[in-house]
Order: sequence, then structure tokens, then C-alpha cells
Amino acid sequence: MSTVLESQMIKNGTQGAQKMNIVIIGHVDHGKSTLIGRLLADTQSLPKGKLEAVKAQCAYHARPFEYAFLLDALKDEQSQGITIDSARCFFKSKKREYILIDAPGHIEFLKNMISGAARAEAAVLVIDAHEGVQENSRRHGYLLGMLGIRQAIVCVNKMDLAGYDRRVFERIRSEFSAFLTQTGIAPRHFIPISARDGFNVAAAGDAMPWYDGPTVLEALDGFEKEPPRVGQPLRLPIQDIYKFTEQGDNRRIFAGRIETGTLRVGDAVVFYPSGKRSTIASIEAFNAPPVHEATAGEAVGVTLREQVYVRPGELLVRTDESPPATARQLRVNLFWMGREPMIFNKRYLLKLGTARAPVWLRQIRTVLDASELTTERNRRHIQRHDVAECVLETLKPIAFDPTAEIAQTGRFVLIDNYHIAGGGVVLQAESNAADRLSEHVQQREKSWRRSRITPLMRSYRTGQRSTLVVIAGPPQTGKAALAQALEEKLFAAGRQVYYLGLDNSLLGMDEDISRNYLRDEYLRRLGEVAHVFTDAGMILITTVSDLDSYELQVLRTLNHPGENLIIGVGAHGLAAADVDLKLNVPLNPSEAAGQVANLLTERHYLPEYYL
Repeated sequence: MSTVLESQMIKNGTQGAQKMNIVIIGHVDHGKSTLIGRLLADTQSLPKGKLEAVKAQCAYHARPFEYAFLLDALKDEQSQGITIDSARCFFKSKKREYILIDAPGHIEFLKNMISGAARAEAAVLVIDAHEGVQENSRRHGYLLGMLGIRQAIVCVNKMDLAGYDRRVFERIRSEFSAFLTQTGIAPRHFIPISARDGFNVAAAGDAMPWYDGPTVLEALDGFEKEPPRVGQPLRLPIQDIYKFTEQGDNRRIFAGRIETGTLRVGDAVVFYPSGKRSTIASIEAFNAPPVHEATAGEAVGVTLREQVYVRPGELLVRTDESPPATARQLRVNLFWMGREPMIFNKRYLLKLGTARAPVWLRQIRTVLDASELTTERNRRHIQRHDVAECVLETLKPIAFDPTAEIAQTGRFVLIDNYHIAGGGVVLQAESNAADRLSEHVQQREKSWRRSRITPLMRSYRTGQRSTLVVIAGPPQTGKAALAQALEEKLFAAGRQVYYLGLDNSLLGMDEDISRNYLRDEYLRRLGEVAHVFTDAGMILITTVSDLDSYELQVLRTLNHPGENLIIGVGAHGLAAADVDLKLNVPLNPSEAAGQVANLLTERHYLPEYYL
């Protein structure tokens, strides 16, 4: 239906006018879809003949006509009488165009409601005058506050069932106002309506002469548009990085959608969380000539004057504007929708902007009963439909903005077993708590029954100092051939050496871990294996593709107190200070192995007389 209405707007010449996103929410069967259907009909926003066709279909099936049928087009929705997904539709007033998002009211579909509300600038909350304020009415009100939606009206619907009694309306207004005050929402208006009969929807009618406030349509026109996002600091989440070499074009194109701010050719920029800097050389568009400037809402590709190695998920910002926050621990407001409770020490996937990261629940501060606004402390898990203030921890730092500052880069969702299980907003970075990895290593050291043979005794016996040699760089750059050549060279010289030629199955992992969120487990297992080898006095050689400085720190922490030697191959992506030896590609494995062996000798891992 939305496509038809968009086409009609173009035909009527209204395309391009001011638009506003409004979410319609409320408890199931309180009349949201009926209100939207009535707005569409009374503002003549329906395709020609649509109203008559639906009425005729109802008559054919001997069922009473309802305005909700104009919206609930899906068969399963009509058969059950509830809205399952967030449906979009369009209508226009004399002031502007509206995109209405009909969010489901049933408690089982709260995640659909949240996804719909996250796109809205204002909200209409519908309450049945006959049933009164329900659990989901309160829960929806709280979630609006959590998502940062401050503009709202409350429609007390089905006043016809309450005999248009002013006392019923005033009782609901008093009760719900007191509740919403605690969530930080102050509704612009409470409006008594009958969506079925059209009273106080687009016109007042004569059923409630005691009410002298605006109609729903007038209240919607009273909402203010959000300030343009171009006035905020630049935030360009990097979705992917492309390189087109067929015609000799060796530039990297960093692609994404500008969430806020303005970007121009020549701007000095920095990527977060890596901190790498460059300057914008060009702004590219698909199948279109380059432009000099791009603004919020545009999908673009950019090239850089100084090439840097970054991964998708980084946040590109201008150096002359306020930077985002970066942290591994985030204090958040979280709404949990998973069938299984959210628990400690279980890996989840965090999606924030274009960033994807493994994440763990580290601390539960309070759990809120959103229907009553009562709190519980010292909880050990977060149940389905709970709202919690908690601390999440990622494997590596992630870039974000507190949602109170820039909402677009402060909202996230959580994935559990490939399903959306939660979502929320980032309040701030959390910097004081101990991290998981350090706690794990401390616990490991407490539980480790160390041999009475010390590392120094092993060094005297083997004639070498143990170390982990990590050969890092992009895939397909000859790292494995170098590792094998180095192992053979050291073995021939009588050294205690081992090449750990890792593939995923060797570490008990069958999936491709190069980009998915199990990479943390891959690194953990590699670090633990390395710790055993170096503790045994051996030189362990391994290769890791696309290793970054944060992941390297994970390996170093896990291998502690063992030592590390880092070899960077090609465009390795590590900070210069992290790399002990940089090798250019293409590699000659034998020559490169000799360079690494010489470095081992220089760093006193190998006494010279052995080589």
C-alpha cells in the first residue's frame, strides 16, 4: 500500500514537501490500526476506490467493515486481528506529509515495535477508554523514553464504549500522566477520540463538547521536525572497502552512509577506534560523477590521499569536530526480547552502526519492571521483556556516541543464535571495571600448577629463549611459506621450534573466523596454546591474517609471561610500534626466513654460535 500512496503523492505534486515519521503504539486491540485507517480516509490519502473496495469485500464476506482493514492487509493479521509487523503508510495534511509506522501492540512482537519506534520523530500512544491503562501501555511509554522520543500525544480511544464520559477520560489522563512523568515524557496532549466514528481524529464532531483541545490531525501538525542532522558532527560508519583494479585503479574506496554532518573533499579525517588519519581525496557515488560535498542521509564512497588500513565498522569523522567515544565497556539501557534469559559469560553479537563485535554481559546494575517502574538489584540474568541498566564488554574498543548526544550512533541491537534478542541505547563509556581477559588470566595463573623446572633452567638446557613468533598480514601474501621456511631453518640448526600451521578445524572451529564474531574464540585458543608452548621453552611460529593492534594485545595478554616477536608482512594493519620486523611483498620465503632468524639472534633469543 505504501508504494501506491507514494505514487499518488507524486501525482498530486506533494512529493518533496516536509516529511515526518510518526509511530503509532499501544496495547493490542486498543485501536491503533483503526486510527490510522481513519486518518487515511479522512485526509483523502487513500488510492482512488480503495475504501469502497474494502467495504465491498467486507460485505461479500458478511463481516462488518472496520477502518483497520485498510491497513492490516496481511492474511495472518486479518485472521488474528492483531498487527504483527511494523507497517508503513503515508498521508498528508495541509502542513506536511507523514509516514505513519503502525507498531504491533502484542507483547510477543515488542521487538517489531522497537524497530518501528527507532525510526520515529514523534509518537501517538493509544489507550482503550474501556480497558484503561494496560501493562503494554506502560511498557511502550517507557521504551519511547529509552529511545529518546520526547514528542508524544496520548489518544484515549473508544470513548463511544465509555459513553463519552469525561470522568473516564480524566481518570486515564491522571493515571498515565503520573506514570509517563517518571520516564521523562510529557505528552503534548491527551485527546479523547472515537477512531471508529471519527470524532476528534481529523474533525471534532459533537459527541464530546466538554473537550476543547486539538484533534489528532491538529496535534500531529503541532509536532516540530527534528533539527537537520547536517548540523551535527560528521559520522560516517564504514560499511565496506572496495578496490577496483581491472582498469589500473588502485585506490581504496571506503563506502557507507553519512549518518550526521557534512563531508567535503579536502577534509582532514580520522577513523575510530583505530585513530588512523588521512585526508579526503574524492567523494564517489555509484554510477555517477564524483561530487565535492555530501551530507547526512547520503550513501557515498570516499577515497583518501594517504592510504590507511582500516576495517569495516570503523567510524569516519572530521578532525576539526568533536570525536566519538571509544571503549570496550559500555553502560547501556537494554531491552531484552530473547526467549532465553541474557546471562553472564555467554557471547552475544553486538551490532552498532556498521560495527559487528562479540559482546558479553559484565554487570547488571538494575532491572526495571517497565510496566510498574519498579527496580531490582543484584540480578544474575535478564529475563524476556525486562529493561535493564547494565554494562556490556566487547573484545576490542568500539566507537559510538552516547545516545543523548547523537542518537544514530548510540543505538544497538544484540544477536543471539542469529536472532535479534535485544536492543537499546548507549549511555556512556565505562572505564573503571576490570576486563574479562585480565580476570581470565589472573584466574588461570591461580589455577596453574607450575613445574619446578623454571624458564631459565629450560633456556640453559635448550640454548634458546622461548618466544611466540607471529607473522601477520593480509591473506595470500606468503605468510605460511615464510613460517615453514623459518621452522626448517631453525630446526636444522638444532633449535626447539614448532610451526603451528593453524586452520580453523585445528582449534575446534569449523566456520570461517576471519570476519565473523567467533574470532575472539579463535584468538583465545591460539593464545592459550601459545602459552603452553612458550612455557615449555619452545619457539612457536604462527600466522594470523588481518591481525590488528587490539587483537595482538589479546595474544600478548594470553601468552604472558611468554615473550612475543611480531613480523608484519605487506599492508599488515598493525601500528608501527607493534612490529619488530616489516617485510615487503612478494616474499622470498628463504631470504625472509633468514631475516627473521637474524632478528631472533639480535634480540638474544638465539645464541649466535648455534646458527
